[in-house]
Amino acid sequence: MPMPSCDVLVIGGGLNGLACATRLAQTGRKVTLVEAEPETGGATRALPDLAKGVKAPALAHLLWHLDPRVEKAMTLDRHGLAWAARDIATTVLSPLGPLTVTGAQTSGPDAMAWNRLYSRLTRMAERLEPFRRMAPPRLGGGNDWLALARHALGLRLLGAREFRDLLRLVLINAHDVATDELTDPRLRALLCFDATLGAWASPRNPNTLILWLDRLAGQVAGRKQSLSLPKGGLPALAAAMTAAARAAGVTIRTGARVARIDIAADRADGVTLQTGEMLSARIVVSAIGPKPTLLNLVGARHLDAGLVTRLRHQKARGATAKLHLALSAAPDFGTDLRARLLIAPDEQAVDLAFNPVKYGETPAAPVMELLLSSAFEPGHAPEGQHVLSANVQFAPHAPKDAFSAKTSLLAAAMAQLERAAPGIGALVTASDFLMPQDIEARFGMAGGSWHHGDLSVEQMLFLRPLPELSRYATPVAGLWLTGAGTHPGGLSGAAGWNAAEAIERAGA
Repeated sequence: MPMPSCDVLVIGGGLNGLACATRLAQTGRKVTLVEAEPETGGATRALPDLAKGVKAPALAHLLWHLDPRVEKAMTLDRHGLAWAARDIATTVLSPLGPLTVTGAQTSGPDAMAWNRLYSRLTRMAERLEPFRRMAPPRLGGGNDWLALARHALGLRLLGAREFRDLLRLVLINAHDVATDELTDPRLRALLCFDATLGAWASPRNPNTLILWLDRLAGQVAGRKQSLSLPKGGLPALAAAMTAAARAAGVTIRTGARVARIDIAADRADGVTLQTGEMLSARIVVSAIGPKPTLLNLVGARHLDAGLVTRLRHQKARGATAKLHLALSAAPDFGTDLRARLLIAPDEQAVDLAFNPVKYGETPAAPVMELLLSSAFEPGHAPEGQHVLSANVQFAPHAPKDAFSAKTSLLAAAMAQLERAAPGIGALVTASDFLMPQDIEARFGMAGGSWHHGDLSVEQMLFLRPLPELSRYATPVAGLWLTGAGTHPGGLSGAAGWNAAEAIERAGA
């Protein structure tokens, strides 16, 4: 076996890959990160060539939360991270008129009911948040029992009534909570939309409220930040993390696509790039997703047949399309553009938008999340112009007819925008529209899923992505997983940091 060229080789330069590489480099290890694209950032990298002078993120346009361990230990402020806006309000667009919500605060007849519900769920999320910062518990033992006991005690400190309520809500669907607790259809729509954002699920599906609780748990960490936009957009966050990784000693190679993970004597010992170049390492960490890592880069012949079968059946279904529009002028949505805008008039609209997707079809009236980053700061578009990014829900990951599905969903999304902001169609100078299958092709995400696998109750915590892979290690010695497909998922960097700590604890 050749001498290793580095101690750790990380595959994938998304936020979790960068966080993992930096954490391991800070322990004195020699770390190399390889990224297939010309630049790092993964889902947060910039979209090239939408229009002259227009800057847009390729996929993610808002930061729901950033793990405070990552932000502090990587000293991201020293590497250029600053904020254009934090605690961004959400404005629900509706025939009843726009309704703005910031955390627990809103207006209208349901303001007190919303405050009570949001505050109650936030208290529960605060008790769940510590579990995001540790490796999932192992059912067979070998856990940090002191930490688990401490976090379990935190749950019990909710009190008997709220603890029972939490157990009930973990299993319930978002639609029932919305209709039981709220009367304003706009607030019901907000709850149902956020509980299913990026998920293959209707708000009537069981266990959907836990997805909202998980999102809240991320937000209550650290400084309790909510929706945020870095100066320069999400690509600027990736740039700051890349600079921090390099400062920690990580060697970053872009345009270096991995063809396979090399296995010798049943152990990962490096990778071979598509160019044929071989890079050796004692430890290989993949941040590109469990399915492509194990099924494509490792290969079934190195894995147990049962694991291969379970991986192939692991749910990874993207249900969100991505739309970018370059606009010649500001659109008129009848409200302040410095907000996250939702086109979702009521809870039924969210539910009805999902139904056709189950059958490989597209909704006639999709619900949408919009952000105009150019409204928050200059530099995203030429003066007087704007760029709009939208998450369009829902979209089939395996449509009956890919071309007609893409055409019909784009037309339906533009019709929704035209109703919300009359005349917006005439302002469009350039566009980019990605269906889930396009997202899979462009970003390598299995099924076009943001999460590299459904983030659902049966695939969370010690079940994510599969029970035998839940603690970041794989059955192949020396090969570890991180990224959105591992606990706790998302773009916060938490999965990358957790994986690095698991590697360090294992003495690898």
